[in-house]
Amino acid sequence: MLSQANSFGLSGLTGFPVKVEADISGGLPAYETVGLPDAAVKESKERVRAALKNSGFLLPPSRITVSLAPANVRKEGSVYDLPIALALLCAQGKIKQAPLTRAIYLGELALNGDVRGVNGVLPMVISARQAGEEVFFVPRENAEEAACVEGARVFPVDNLRGLIAFLQGEGGMEPLPQTVVVPEIGENALDFSYIKGQASAKRAAEIAAAGGHNLLLAGTPGSGKTMLARAMPSILPPMDMAECMEVTKIHSVVGHRGLVTARPYRSPHHGASAVAITGGGSNALPGEISLAHLGVLFLDEFPEFHRDVLESLRQPLEDGVITVSRSKQSCTYPASFMLVAAMNPCPCGNRGSRTKACTCSPAAIHRYVRKISGPLLDRIDLFIEMNDVPFEELTGKGEGESSQVIRQRVTAARQRQHERFGSDSTRLNAQLTIGEMDEFCQLSKPCRDIMERAFQRMELSARAYQRVRKVARTIADLAGSESIQEQHLMEAIRYRSLPILQEEP
Repeated sequence: MLSQANSFGLSGLTGFPVKVEADISGGLPAYETVGLPDAAVKESKERVRAALKNSGFLLPPSRITVSLAPANVRKEGSVYDLPIALALLCAQGKIKQAPLTRAIYLGELALNGDVRGVNGVLPMVISARQAGEEVFFVPRENAEEAACVEGARVFPVDNLRGLIAFLQGEGGMEPLPQTVVVPEIGENALDFSYIKGQASAKRAAEIAAAGGHNLLLAGTPGSGKTMLARAMPSILPPMDMAECMEVTKIHSVVGHRGLVTARPYRSPHHGASAVAITGGGSNALPGEISLAHLGVLFLDEFPEFHRDVLESLRQPLEDGVITVSRSKQSCTYPASFMLVAAMNPCPCGNRGSRTKACTCSPAAIHRYVRKISGPLLDRIDLFIEMNDVPFEELTGKGEGESSQVIRQRVTAARQRQHERFGSDSTRLNAQLTIGEMDEFCQLSKPCRDIMERAFQRMELSARAYQRVRKVARTIADLAGSESIQEQHLMEAIRYRSLPILQEEP
């Protein structure tokens, strides 16, 4: 007897429908799975067989064929265990065909019949809803994220026995109410009031957060670079519903369970490979830059990252997306993140310190700094040099501004940008196009004179010139100004220079 159950697969962040067909016929006992299955799908026959047996059902000693259509698209993962088991039961006449074609079934089976969570449920449910599907049976681990999709009736499944009883008309399952997303500030983010001194660095961090700009912090060990980076999420405004869904889709693909309600903060080790940072592998999964989408990517010990890793950042920093191409497939992931990088001024780290002497030669310092290429530095908007904090400031009782106060200014500045860009609520000044620059970043005659002198004296590239204007636009937004004033432009120019990057050996 032939039967069919509906499921979904995943390619990148896009789901595609999969029809699971099962046929039980006479002949020598055998079990074959066809339709370009990977190893996990091929192994499903043992999981399904044991799960059915331990749920009170046995497969007959017959020739069993399971087909996953379309046959020309590779199927990966354990997501098809549940629909395969149901299709086999339907082929035996244990359950009716109709429920299996009116819903989408996703889930991995344990040997005892429990239904385990799988990766990528949210993007699959979103794609299925766009295709007109309404009813979904998913593992309880994934039910919360699936239930946030508008119009989806999501039934959480604990075990195979309970689902079979429900499909046989015995009841016992109810759909979850739609999940209400409550955005929040990063749980582990430090408060800016804990950071002593470093007023200029905190000001640059505020500007970077307001406009989504990239920031490079250079300074001696212990000057507060890492602490400032960890505090960045605390001044970013909470994500809205659409942003939470967009970020959760990416994290769901790599195995995160539940909704992501706080802006991501990713801090990979400097020994990470290019694949770990940009994404890839045999399944073309997203990397750190995509997992940091709409949040912060912090790269500590910036020059110590492998050269190919640093150079791989250039295109995503410019375009906000990355295409991961492998022999089996090509996937495009969003990568609109704010880069915060930190570095020492020299290999020993003591150059510029008030308490320790630097032991590095000029040539060693030059080689260290030149590990970061000019084209990559061109894509960074603000450069800040951080020095040792004096003892008086460290022990002072006065507290600086809290993250909440700074976040209010950042939120107000971002609101001005959202009104400027219209319905595209995730765009910030850092993503201004050339055409929009002429409209929103116009310079008066005095500002053009200032910019011309800076352009010639600092030997700026065309890209650096545009980024100075974008930063000036953000500073004007923080000040509540409709146009870029001279003081806004001069402050933006100051953030374009870092002495250790210009010195020659």
